[in-house]
Amino acid sequence: MGENRLIRERYRLIELIGRGGMGEVWRAQDEALGRKVAVKCLKPRNTSSDPAHTRAMEMRFRREARVAASLQHRGITVVHDFGEDDGVLYLVMELLDGRNLLQLLDDGQRIPLPVPDLMDIAEQVSAALAYTHAQGVVHRDLKPANIIRVPEGTVKICDFGIARLGHDIGFTSRLTGTGVAMGTPHYMSPEQIAGGEIDHRSDLYSFGCVLYELATGAPPFDLDDAWAVLVRHRDAAPEPPRQRRPELSEPLERLILDLLAKEPDDRPQDASVIGKRLAAIQATAERDGELPYWARGMTIGAEAVGRRPSRPDAEAASITGAWFNAAWAARPRHTLDPELLAVLASRHNAALSLGRLGRWAEAVEVHRAVTLAREEALGPEHPETLASRYELGFALSRLGQAQQALNEYEQVVAARTRVLGADHPQTLAARQETAFALGRLGRHEDAHRVYTDVLAARERTMGPEHPDTLRCRHNLAFNLGRLGRLQESYETAREVAAARSRVLGASHPDTLVTRFEVAYALGQLGRWEDALAEYRDVAAARTASLGPDHPDTLAARYEVGICLGRLGRSEEALKLYRELAAVRARTQGAEHAETLRARHGLGVNLGRLGRWREALAEARHVCEIRARVLGADHPDTLVSGREVAVALGWLGCWDEALGAYRTVAEGRERVLGANHPDTLTSRNDEAHCLEQLGRGAEAVELYRRVAAIRREYAS
Repeated sequence: MGENRLIRERYRLIELIGRGGMGEVWRAQDEALGRKVAVKCLKPRNTSSDPAHTRAMEMRFRREARVAASLQHRGITVVHDFGEDDGVLYLVMELLDGRNLLQLLDDGQRIPLPVPDLMDIAEQVSAALAYTHAQGVVHRDLKPANIIRVPEGTVKICDFGIARLGHDIGFTSRLTGTGVAMGTPHYMSPEQIAGGEIDHRSDLYSFGCVLYELATGAPPFDLDDAWAVLVRHRDAAPEPPRQRRPELSEPLERLILDLLAKEPDDRPQDASVIGKRLAAIQATAERDGELPYWARGMTIGAEAVGRRPSRPDAEAASITGAWFNAAWAARPRHTLDPELLAVLASRHNAALSLGRLGRWAEAVEVHRAVTLAREEALGPEHPETLASRYELGFALSRLGQAQQALNEYEQVVAARTRVLGADHPQTLAARQETAFALGRLGRHEDAHRVYTDVLAARERTMGPEHPDTLRCRHNLAFNLGRLGRLQESYETAREVAAARSRVLGASHPDTLVTRFEVAYALGQLGRWEDALAEYRDVAAARTASLGPDHPDTLAARYEVGICLGRLGRSEEALKLYRELAAVRARTQGAEHAETLRARHGLGVNLGRLGRWREALAEARHVCEIRARVLGADHPDTLVSGREVAVALGWLGCWDEALGAYRTVAEGRERVLGANHPDTLTSRNDEAHCLEQLGRGAEAVELYRRVAAIRREYAS
């Protein structure tokens, strides 16, 4: 291979950036799309090569392409293309401008990572492993050199060269007759060394080896002789990490040692358990009065909003504030300090970790503080400042603060357009989030214009079936439905689902999300039988890949119940909602919003079956909990209030029903306004009650007022 070689008349090799046993990795230019990529090339065959070894290498290389291309996760390296050119197998991947964990260990000087960095990396890798294992993929060569941290803090697993899909592992756990090492000795599990059957728990052992090295500076069995290392993995207990580094916490040491258990059954049984234990380690530190690692050094008061303090206050510390110490406050504007920038990067990563834990309010505070600090130190249009502002918008969006999120995204879009160009992937990502925020604000026409522009740019620069292009088209389909363009929404979603199935696989989470949208559009079109079949397929696929109790699986089953009710099959719907309510209560709590939603559906179907006293009792109980948990004027509470009124009416209790309908109408008027369609529907309900009570004149007057408002807005 050589510089300037053109692979497949598209990928121009620019610079060799890595070489290993399988081949070379080049920095390259994708001349079709005008972007930088990494191209991994298998060493060309030659006549002196062992044919068996060559075949094994090709099999391994093709496997990497097949497995890696099937994975779509923030923590997994993206594969763009694969093929063969003039006898050379090549794999095109995203170009990562970062350092692997071996390099982070101070370039081989065996200096362990700071605990904040270790915890951040551990959380991200455990999330990525949870995803890959859920897809049935076992990496089988997890090690520090195969985990890369990019400058903004994201950690990615790469090199799936010897990974196997779960259904393949059932046939054989290794390639035979090749002499190819199936792993790296310092990180291999005992069962892998023995050549027996392996599953995802082998990756967890390797992950334990990685964490041990990050925590202590050396792998568990640090010997030069490979055979001696393998024997130790099989037979010897590792030295407890705290004997090498006493400041490590006991729970963290216990987690690492549990991962290094010799028997797979004695380890944590899946990567999601590791994530929960990492969160528990942090929670324990907070209960013991320690600041969480991501908040050490933070302060409150003027510092929390980015104003320079009038005096240093070493005692003022808060886990949700920003940090600005006296030394930083005294610095001239835009003075660059490597130590300061490193701490800011750590704070940025900490905020990302908070988001992954669902602690969005805290993430907002930290992202806002880091954004202000980076703007002060680096300028408002520096890539790191914009990265923090983008993540601040993302966290605000997840808190439901769509207008604030939109404000942040618009600043990012304007700056990235000036600095990077309108069609740069980072600019397009921010524009797409802008459209999402507009949709959340009900500005669906504005969102549609942005989605359409971004989609055209993505198709032009990335191709029609790039995952980012398909994500944009999915969002466009969703927005079309909110505009009432139901047939277009259905057709677009169906096209995206077919493309995602081709590119990602039929059971990939993104494919299933789009099929969920297809089913929703079918329901909106009144095609309830078709919607039912689609939702059931999604529920079955999610049960197989995520498990029967996963929230996404339960969401699909909930929609199955909606379809059954619409089709008049209320007995089946009632049975389904009872099961859902029980599972939700067990897994998420009796007062969780989704538990209450399932119970609401149960009550609705009791009414459809004419069991109105039971329906009234269920509706009242759900309404009472929603009012206490969500607030009296929350839309879900008001929906339950209306269900109470409906049941009272069917039971002939029209006086009580009138009071319930009025309460709902007044609540909707406060929240939505007097002229909102839902408010007007409630006023019509109120008029119907007046009619049933023989108060015809009042009913007619109310009907007329509602009709007049509707005519005014229709014109």
